Amino acid sequence: MSIFILMLSLLVIGLAGFFLCRARALASVGGNARKLHSLPGYHGWHGAIMGVLPGLLVLTLWAIAQPLVIEQQLSGFFPAETMENDSQRILLMADVRRVAAGLDTAVATGSLSADEAISIRTEFGSIRDRLAGVGVALGAEVTPQVLQAAQKYRQLVATGALWRTVLTLIVAGGAFLYALSITTGEFRARNRVEKVMLGMLMLASTIAILTTVGIVFSMLSETLRFAKMYPIADFFFGLTWQPNFQGNSQLGLLPLLWGTLYISLISMIVAVPTGLFTAIYLAEYASPRARAIIKPLIEVIAGIPTVVFGLFALVTVGPLLRDWIAEPTGLGSSGSSVMTAGIVIGILNIPFISSLADDIINAVPQSMRDGSYGLGATKSETVRQVVIPAALPGIVGAVLLAASRAIGETMIVTMGAGAAARLGLNPFEAMTTITVKIVSQLTGDTEFNSPETLVAFALGMTLFVITLGLNIFALYIVRKYREQYE
Repeated sequence: MSIFILMLSLLVIGLAGFFLCRARALASVGGNARKLHSLPGYHGWHGAIMGVLPGLLVLTLWAIAQPLVIEQQLSGFFPAETMENDSQRILLMADVRRVAAGLDTAVATGSLSADEAISIRTEFGSIRDRLAGVGVALGAEVTPQVLQAAQKYRQLVATGALWRTVLTLIVAGGAFLYALSITTGEFRARNRVEKVMLGMLMLASTIAILTTVGIVFSMLSETLRFAKMYPIADFFFGLTWQPNFQGNSQLGLLPLLWGTLYISLISMIVAVPTGLFTAIYLAEYASPRARAIIKPLIEVIAGIPTVVFGLFALVTVGPLLRDWIAEPTGLGSSGSSVMTAGIVIGILNIPFISSLADDIINAVPQSMRDGSYGLGATKSETVRQVVIPAALPGIVGAVLLAASRAIGETMIVTMGAGAAARLGLNPFEAMTTITVKIVSQLTGDTEFNSPETLVAFALGMTLFVITLGLNIFALYIVRKYREQYE
């Protein structure tokens, strides 16, 4: 039974639990809902939850445990003593899953029968060519070892799917019958339902926290591996970035960090004044009709994909800066430059800053404006000396969050700033950032056992620490000064 049908079955059990438990609760008090401890709807929701939630829990645990069990079962095909490293084992398991998926596709399309998929051998012809005929592309010829492991993988998956279905339906059905048996007029269904909802809310927050922790640990573990292969002092203080997968690489962080901060600085010079002045106009000067037209038009920018901004930088902003400024002044001859990427990232951040600043300015109490007007201040004096100081903590927080966004931008930098890792002050020269080099070091058929690849995780960890520091500083500023104007 497929996951979709199994989920549909759980939904049917849940619906049955809702209506049957609700009806049983009413029947237990002779149809008089006032005699129930909880409203009839709570009894129904308790039955629905008991019919669905335990089954979903079984499915979740099964999805976590099954890959681990299957890999353990297939370990006999790839003994540890024959593997050079863990990366080779991971790649072989990926090939096994790919071949298994190809055999499933071949059976589904009728190119192979179920018996042929089990008995097929590499001696009978090229497995890659057979699977290519049904649209499954394999990078290399399939070895007998991988084919046998793939056939065993299909068998284990099919067996696991059967047991998963049986166990899920048994648990869901048993929980549904239990809920039906305890449903009486005195049963505290509301308390039970509210506890379940509280647990779900806590689970959602826990998942968010654990996701962050998982991201940090995954980067940190690979960063520590990199530190064992490459001198960490040379990484943090090196002035040259020249990766070479043949060895003798120079993986200095400073050129990438300088390019990241330089481009981000220019983007903030563009975004902050424009976004802030836009917010002041919309919040304090624009009529309701003008605001209703202008604000949505500005926020359209926020919905444009960054790759489109990259194309805008590549074909419009870059050539414009090169032809009008860089070449006439002798500062450069390329459309890819720090200035190109900085301006376009700044444009990207304008609606982000203006929207946040607009909300913050509108949150300033009207009584503060009225008091300023009562003392004889003009509109501009009120905005400059009362509204902006009151909203300043929130505005600073918005600016710092926008800076974090600018630091993490990748696509615009790739298209607009080039890929040259250098230290320099000329804004019309090509430079690059940390995010671009993370992508380039992990792109292609790379081996996760070399410093040239693992350096991407060290770069990612560095970027994470920088953006985390900015976010913490933004929250500190907001919380420290907010109470002064409340």
